Amino acid sequence: MAEVLIHTQFTNTHIHLSSSLLVVGTSRREETMADTSNVLNEARALVQKRLRELDQERARLERALADLTGGRVGRRRPGRPPGSGGGRRKRRGGTRGAQAVKIVNSNPGITASEIAKRMKIKPNYLYRVMGDLQKDGQVRKKGGGYHPAK
Repeated sequence: MAEVLIHTQFTNTHIHLSSSLLVVGTSRREETMADTSNVLNEARALVQKRLRELDQERARLERALADLTGGRVGRRRPGRPPGSGGGRRKRRGGTRGAQAVKIVNSNPGITASEIAKRMKIKPNYLYRVMGDLQKDGQVRKKGGGYHPAK
């Protein structure tokens, strides 16, 4: 006597089906294959029924989630969460620029790396600040260093 056991991992559903699979002789062989086929059909039908039940339960849960989240179901889109500021930070009153202009005025020809070290900031940020100062006409670049605007 052999037994087929089907157990679904996420539920407590157990399906036990039994059939006599070991029969000696040719006359009973066809009968045994029919029994096996019937057992498999029953198992298939039970699994399909349970899948339909799970599909219905999933639909109910998705509707409940939609009600809780205001219609937004699933993962949120990439980017910042809603209400977290949404956009660029506003620049302060140009304090870094003013510091850089003071340093350039007192040290003509100073490089951006040297200015950044004195200001204790990263050079890549200072390059943006210095570019803005050049556009505004507060400093000018000559060779590798910065000079006060005349």
